[in-house]
Amino acid sequence: MHLDRLLIVTSLAGPALGFNATELIQRYFGNDAPWYADRIPVFESSASEIQDVYYYRWSVFRAHQRDLGADGYISTEFLQDVGWQTQPSALLIDAANMHLREGRWCRDRRFKDDYGNFLFGAHKNPYQFSESMADGVWQGYLVDGVSGSITGHLESMQDVYTGWNTTAMSTGGYDVDKSLYWIQPLTDATEYTIASIDASGGSDGFTGGNAFRPSINSYQYANALAISNIASLTGDKALAQEYKDKAATIKADVQTSLWNSTFKHFIDRYKVDNTNVKYWDFIRGRELVGYVPWTHDLPDDTDAFAQAWTHLTDSEKFGGPHGLRTNEPSYEYYMRQYRYEGSQRECQWNGPAWPYQTTQLLAGLANLLDHYPKAAAANVISKTDYTKLLKQYAQLHYNPNRGGILDIEEDYDADTGLPIVGLARSPHYFHSGFIDLVLSGLVGVRPQAGDTLEINPAADASSISYFRAARIMYHGHEIAVQWDATGKQYGQKGLIIEVDGKKAASSKNLSRLSVKINRQDPPAVARPIAVSIQQGEDTEYPRGQVSVTGDTNTAAIHAAIDGRVWFFPESDIANGWDTPAGNGSEVWYQIDFGSSTKTKNAEIAFFANATQTFDVPSDYRIQTSQSGKWVDVSNGKLDKALANGITKASWDSVSSESIRLVFTPKKGSKARLVELKVFGA
Repeated sequence: MHLDRLLIVTSLAGPALGFNATELIQRYFGNDAPWYADRIPVFESSASEIQDVYYYRWSVFRAHQRDLGADGYISTEFLQDVGWQTQPSALLIDAANMHLREGRWCRDRRFKDDYGNFLFGAHKNPYQFSESMADGVWQGYLVDGVSGSITGHLESMQDVYTGWNTTAMSTGGYDVDKSLYWIQPLTDATEYTIASIDASGGSDGFTGGNAFRPSINSYQYANALAISNIASLTGDKALAQEYKDKAATIKADVQTSLWNSTFKHFIDRYKVDNTNVKYWDFIRGRELVGYVPWTHDLPDDTDAFAQAWTHLTDSEKFGGPHGLRTNEPSYEYYMRQYRYEGSQRECQWNGPAWPYQTTQLLAGLANLLDHYPKAAAANVISKTDYTKLLKQYAQLHYNPNRGGILDIEEDYDADTGLPIVGLARSPHYFHSGFIDLVLSGLVGVRPQAGDTLEINPAADASSISYFRAARIMYHGHEIAVQWDATGKQYGQKGLIIEVDGKKAASSKNLSRLSVKINRQDPPAVARPIAVSIQQGEDTEYPRGQVSVTGDTNTAAIHAAIDGRVWFFPESDIANGWDTPAGNGSEVWYQIDFGSSTKTKNAEIAFFANATQTFDVPSDYRIQTSQSGKWVDVSNGKLDKALANGITKASWDSVSSESIRLVFTPKKGSKARLVELKVFGA
């Protein structure tokens, strides 16, 4: 992947009348372009920072797709393993809704479908954090319209939902008396909030601070509606009504109990009762989490609720010059640093800008601008604000601590735009969204359950002179949305919708357009299963081993068969097994299957860098063990070794207990095997 090129490019817009999707993909992704070519919608815009980050975020999405072999793909949160993830899969569910909303735009439905299967399957861990997983699965259906990929989760979704109602949970659950859900902020993935800091008397706040929060109640509202909608797809009217009623109850109680008329905002009430705080009291300040109800379309469209949006761009409240603050500077413990890893600052939510919550905020704002007419009439916030905030968010991705490269980190100082945490785990952190904010927000593809394609861009016409989003799969059709303020960029002035290559609707302005569209079956999903994947570190088969005598780096050896592929150039996030510098001799990487296994093809990922410290091998071959001897595969078709992309190899189907990739590092250069993925016959 030519990320070095991606990181410095400022604009890839073609000449007037030109839009070359193939060139865009090639220029952003280089040798890895084939992975993206038929998988992602293509986007260009006069807002170069939004365009660049859009493609960068697809590289983040790609890097975090972990192949678990027979268990399918999941989206991970950290590139590096962390101690609180589910082992051995590396599952973390707090950002699963965002992962699914990003993945719903991937033309290859396997990633989101496999992820949904895992989230609600035998290996699920649904109470790691508060979650809106059912809603995320439903949001995917709104784009592709394939009911068969989600209806099978209905029973598991109900089990997960009901599990939140237990009184046995120590860090979150349901309060029958208040008819609301409560959560520990840490379990809400938001440690050091007002609730947790104040519950400690200002001395800490990593744990504790149990509270009735707008977040978890909005998530459960969205999950209940998702279950209701999926039940309707199956024809179970009683179940659909049951969960619709549950959602209505949550909605009423959130609006009655968590709206604070003094602050004009949705805020926490305490579940905890101690010497510092009292049960059912409101916390003493606004937090950005108070906008999460709009992320999931919970609030009624009223003048009173609309006033919450007056705080968003206020520079003395949430509106930092470089990002949205998670709480306001007036809070006594705003930006006080409590937690460190060595000398490095750790995660806190007492003021820093968090991409996670910025994503929720912008999704909620897109909803507000689209279908909250009273709020829009109040003129408290506008498309101009959406575009400015999306551009501001895009700018956070340029990391000055890493030479200005594109690198989304954990949290930021909203006053400077600088990353705060910057720990080993932090680079290219998939704990937020951006692709969805571009396609459903800026471009305005508003996914519907019915046979309608609705476009309502949140882009500001005064600052976005053109954009085109094409090759979007929607309900089985390929659509494109184009805006050209003057007609000079694409030869046609105004807003245009194309369906299957034909103009379907147009407008002179960036206004709402609707088109009737009959749902069609999208392309089938291919699910080849890699037999080489080992989720753990060689405790079971398959196992990796190498020919280099004395190489005891078992973690690196395992990394070449762990189902993770990325080509980011930074040395501190290296992925795979490194050979010694080449001296003309062959080396090998071997996979032992533990029993006779049929194989017939492989995908090989080699890393290279500009300094040629690492380069692709000069040659390679595939061997299998046959009767105690190593034999080259028969009729091998071996593509030329490719740097920072996928090298494909195939051969006649053969059974063996072991397979080897034999290769020769170039003289003076190391070879890095990022992944050797072998597929069964």
